Amino acid sequence: MRVPASLLMLIAMLPAGLGQAQVALPGVPLPDVGRVVPPLPSLDIDPLVTKAGTLAQRRLDRIAGLLRDQRDRVEADRNGEPALRGVLVATGVDAAMIALAADKGFAVIDRERIEGLDLELVRFAVPGGRGLARAQKQLAQLLPGAAIDADHLYFASGAAASVGALPAVALAVAGAPGAAPLGLIDGGVAAHPSVAGRVEQRGFARGAPMASRHGTAVASLLVGSGSVRGAAPGQRLRAADVYGSDPAGGNASAIVRGLGWLAEGGVAVTVISLVGPDNALLRTAVSRAQQRGVLIVAAVGNDGPAAPPAYPAAYPGVLGVTAVDAKGRALPEAGRKTPVDFAAPGDGVLAATGAAKAERLRGTSFAAPLVAGRLARLYPAPVVGRIEGAVTALVGEARDLGKKGRDAIYGEGLICADCGR
Repeated sequence: MRVPASLLMLIAMLPAGLGQAQVALPGVPLPDVGRVVPPLPSLDIDPLVTKAGTLAQRRLDRIAGLLRDQRDRVEADRNGEPALRGVLVATGVDAAMIALAADKGFAVIDRERIEGLDLELVRFAVPGGRGLARAQKQLAQLLPGAAIDADHLYFASGAAASVGALPAVALAVAGAPGAAPLGLIDGGVAAHPSVAGRVEQRGFARGAPMASRHGTAVASLLVGSGSVRGAAPGQRLRAADVYGSDPAGGNASAIVRGLGWLAEGGVAVTVISLVGPDNALLRTAVSRAQQRGVLIVAAVGNDGPAAPPAYPAAYPGVLGVTAVDAKGRALPEAGRKTPVDFAAPGDGVLAATGAAKAERLRGTSFAAPLVAGRLARLYPAPVVGRIEGAVTALVGEARDLGKKGRDAIYGEGLICADCGR
């Protein structure tokens, strides 16, 4: 049995022998969140080359629009990626470093310990009059022993078929014993009958948790039962809302706080259908979560073959998921520069998009929870020593697509072929 390269990298990173054995908050009315891109029309894979330029331009237009419309909250980093304006995030910073930074005009916004990851996060304010790129370079030179980056923003990697306000909802978490809850980092989750009573939510952005179509859809494809059935029907879910009502939500520090909360709650498998740039803080947090036995499944994004690698899916040990249509063909908008481990249905999949609504959706966002749900059956608790066996068993379930054996487009093959139909 083949072992995915990402799994081999994860095992190599883990310390030997490492293992480990809230009241639900209401959502409220909200237009959808996550800076979601409108869905593409159904396309065959043949026009891939001609569509690549359009997809790449749309990604750039999306970033430019955000930088223009939210200029008071968002600015570009040194690579042109959107991030919180005037904020730098750092790890590996001690009191002496903070004093040194303060002496040069970098005031501390907040300092927080993320217990679930054994990680301390410090956010610095950029001195007035300095751009983010220049300030990052200066602070990195000032504190060479720290990991310093912008507080980048991450986009949802799938789109609901329509946008509008969701009705107010409240999700009461079920306290039934059993397998560890699954994890979700996304927008908030509405109380659709397929998930109601089994979702515990916490907010990590202004106004969160707030029900969103994207978060609700991913949650239903993960744990939904009844009219909308997910890959792990009936299981409990911990949902971290990193968007809320904040136009600059979905930032790296919010995702890291959410990931810490999931790890602290004993989550074994979590799905992150968000995409963005490499970020030093997020990279460290992902590694810390993996060391505690958390398996992260992430979408490779919908920005096409020319898009840069999408994170967190591109981090070592994270299982990257692409999407296929009903004929088993990769969606032409699916990312290609991000390593792919598995494929799952992602075109016309049925998902909840509100408290009383379900729609057919398209995107890699909606493939990732199908893989995560199947993996959760094989990996019910965060125990590092059981990771290899669980992922190897998932490889055994995969239906080979494309070139014989593992390939760059479909990874190990198709999981949950009949899910979401």
